[in-house]
Amino acid sequence: MSVSVHHPRYVALRNHLKAMREAAGMTQNQLADALGVTQSFVSKIERGERYVDVLFYMDWCRSCAVEPDKAMRSLERLTA
Repeated sequence: MSVSVHHPRYVALRNHLKAMREAAGMTQNQLADALGVTQSFVSKIERGERYVDVLFYMDWCRSCAVEPDKAMRSLERLTA
């Protein structure tokens, strides 16, 4: 199966990441600082211009004070 950043499951992932950041009360700048990337990098992920690999996903979760396994279960419910 071919999945692009515009595939419904990937849209759900992007929404999930943004919601996690917002629930943590973080701006894109704050999250970017925590991740050691630029704000534009975070923005491009949230807008669907960049892919996220599993290791970066785990870092994003932890930066938002969410355990990756808990976040993954939540994401799984959104994409099932």
